[in-house]
Amino acid sequence: MKAQDYQISKEKFVFHSTGENLHDKKLDTKPVSYFRDALNRFAKNKASILAAIIIGLLVLFAIFGPIISPFTVSYEDANYAYVLPRNKMFYNLGIHFWDGGQEKEVNKATFDLYKGIEQETGRTVIMTEPKLHEEEYMGKMSTLYTFRLDTYNAVGVKYELLTTEEYLALQQYQDEHNVQIIFPITEPKLRPEAEQDRANANIWYQTKLGGGRKTAIVYDKDGNFIPIYQPNDGKDMYTSKMYWEGDEKLYNYAEAKSGGRWNVRVDYREYYIYKHAIANDGITEPNFILGTNNAGKDLFTCLASGARFSFILSVVVASVNLFVGAIYGSIEGYYGGKTDIVMERIVEILSSVPFVIVITLLRYHFNVDHVVILFIAFFLTGWTGMAGRTRMQFYRFKNQEYVLVARTLGAKDSRIMFKHIFPNAIGTLITSSVLVIPGVIFSETSLSYLGIINLNTGDMTSVGTLLATGQNYLFTYPHMILFPAVFISLLMLSFNLFGNGLRDAFNPSLRGTEE
Repeated sequence: MKAQDYQISKEKFVFHSTGENLHDKKLDTKPVSYFRDALNRFAKNKASILAAIIIGLLVLFAIFGPIISPFTVSYEDANYAYVLPRNKMFYNLGIHFWDGGQEKEVNKATFDLYKGIEQETGRTVIMTEPKLHEEEYMGKMSTLYTFRLDTYNAVGVKYELLTTEEYLALQQYQDEHNVQIIFPITEPKLRPEAEQDRANANIWYQTKLGGGRKTAIVYDKDGNFIPIYQPNDGKDMYTSKMYWEGDEKLYNYAEAKSGGRWNVRVDYREYYIYKHAIANDGITEPNFILGTNNAGKDLFTCLASGARFSFILSVVVASVNLFVGAIYGSIEGYYGGKTDIVMERIVEILSSVPFVIVITLLRYHFNVDHVVILFIAFFLTGWTGMAGRTRMQFYRFKNQEYVLVARTLGAKDSRIMFKHIFPNAIGTLITSSVLVIPGVIFSETSLSYLGIINLNTGDMTSVGTLLATGQNYLFTYPHMILFPAVFISLLMLSFNLFGNGLRDAFNPSLRGTEE
């Protein structure tokens, strides 16, 4: 290319602003703080946002669950043990989901027992039309019934031992509310001969001793039950016509026992409502949204209370570990040299002791509350990790130019440490502290699951205890382990995703980036 090709005409040179004073323009954008920039990056991570929402819901469940529940952790009712979850809406709509029903396959004797409960109480026990099929057992063919059982109404009638005052008060309540709670007592001589069935209050019909010393039902010529109610002998304080239409006979409703007490057959559902009505404890009827365990404890209340304890313990442990570890690690990292060597050896000694050894020694050699043991064990082995992270961050930032300038201008060590260096390390430390929470919860759950720590006392329980209890009923009553397992799984997965989002959000190298 020739030289003249590079020549540019002077007409192309034009002043941009002739005769005007040029000044620096004010920036149109506002400065973004460190935490605002981190929040902007975190908001772009959809998985972390979803995880944060789930964690928030779990926390709300732990806080408000025990408050809104009419039950307490110490509440239990063995008569309603193993009942399945029931939601009133699904139950009233007749939807076979969350209705307290259970699929059952039983022989004819057990099926007739449920039919007898249904007939006497007048409530639905068998929720679906039974399906019959033949099956060979020990060389004999037997008929099996498959149907959906209402686990609440299947409780039926129970014997209750009442004082005279309690008996009269129950009669008065029954008459005032026009509801039948007291059912006729059965004739002692006609009660089942089989020892295992004599105390079964639901057998109000005639039976005989069948093969294998098992109770067999005796039917009338039409295939109906034959009642064995005790006729009125004039000794009972209370007589009433049976509610069955057309039955005009009078029966005894109580059986005298020693000590001025009375053995009474009561419709347990109505008696349950009566007991809690006079106790005025807010419980209106048997309804357990997550079902009950083997002791008849409400799983919703136990799970919420266990979750609340886990969150409180983990937050306290994480906060204390952050406070102690940050101060200890700051001194190590800032001063270095011999100070760092001595302090780091102490950290190495403490961190080398296994957590299980610490908790076991505390458990068996100190007669203190298990909650205190848990806190001490988590503190002794937890702050060292936080100190190590703080130390690394101080080594990273203490020789930066802004630190050297502050030192040259005469700033004190404490000001340099906590005003200039620590704020730059706070993102990493916050992320680490947040991830301590699920670690503490998982460790506490594991310890209580294994039985090393017992938190199932009084008004306290733990998720690990619920898991350990439900493990024995995995196939028969899976709801006992399902809900605690879902809770701990959601918690661990959500905190993992949430922690990843925090790590990226507080990463200084990503400050100001679009991704």
